[in-house]
Amino acid sequence: MYNNLDPLLHSQLRLAIVSILISVEEAEFSFLQEKTESTSGNLSVQVDKLKEAGYIKVIKTYKGKYPLTKCAITKKGIKAFDEYVANIQRYLKPNK
Repeated sequence: MYNNLDPLLHSQLRLAIVSILISVEEAEFSFLQEKTESTSGNLSVQVDKLKEAGYIKVIKTYKGKYPLTKCAITKKGIKAFDEYVANIQRYLKPNK
């Protein structure tokens, strides 16, 4: 009845990152930092964890002369997010 919650998504910052990426095609690192109100160091660590799990992909390019990092959710990330949300809903409505 109660499934384990994905420990990778059960972190507030990682869940916020995936929640943002689920609704956009891709997002710049600076946009994610602004929306999550996190430090660049902490965000970088959490993005790396999500990337290692295959939940997001990181695209490194340039904008003019400056490096630009973008993130996008993967199919695996979408599936993990959907399962996480479904499991949370089971906790909130255990009789359904």
